[in-house]
Amino acid sequence: MNARLIILASFIALGGCVETRFESTPGDHIEACDVRWKGLWVDVSEPSTRDEGDLAFLVDDDCKFHLLERPEKDGPFKPVHIPLNFVHDGDQDYVVVADNQLAGVVKLAAIHGVKPMPAKSFFIARYRIRGDHLEIDTVDSPRAAHMVIDDTLDGTVDRSPNELHVFVRGDRARVLEILRTKPIFASKPSATLGRRRQTLAEFEAERMREHKSR
Repeated sequence: MNARLIILASFIALGGCVETRFESTPGDHIEACDVRWKGLWVDVSEPSTRDEGDLAFLVDDDCKFHLLERPEKDGPFKPVHIPLNFVHDGDQDYVVVADNQLAGVVKLAAIHGVKPMPAKSFFIARYRIRGDHLEIDTVDSPRAAHMVIDDTLDGTVDRSPNELHVFVRGDRARVLEILRTKPIFASKPSATLGRRRQTLAEFEAERMREHKSR
């Protein structure tokens, strides 16, 4: 998985080979929309080693999230709809995506050591929005794995030389408690995005002009 999928996979981190899933969503108050996400967002991370257009998404007027895929480098964008949910807890905001919503978008490994296999599990990321600036913190999967191994968290760890898959058990109340009390998120933002005051068509035309000028 490439860096663009940080945005959708809950913002799974580090290429899909390193990821943490949770048994439950955090708490009982789940919302299908955060209106502050509406608009066109592109990567503004510094320093950036990627083409700005390689990491972009659109949240439309109906609050539907669309990852902007680009099958061909110089071609048009292909919006891919992914249902997201949001949890607000005090001054903390979280975005949640069910792993079964990612079928056909990214290949995910089966959850290790859990029988029967749950129908779905959840990726969770923390985010901050200040005006047109969005920062997303993904779970620090190596840290989460250590907490499972040390019995700080209940769950399973599947590790190989190139992969790390962590599953954190717990009902909704327990998952919310983990987010509140455990240092489970990365210490630095995994993605930083800025809102563009453009339509998708305008942004697409701009990116194509930039590619042609290179």
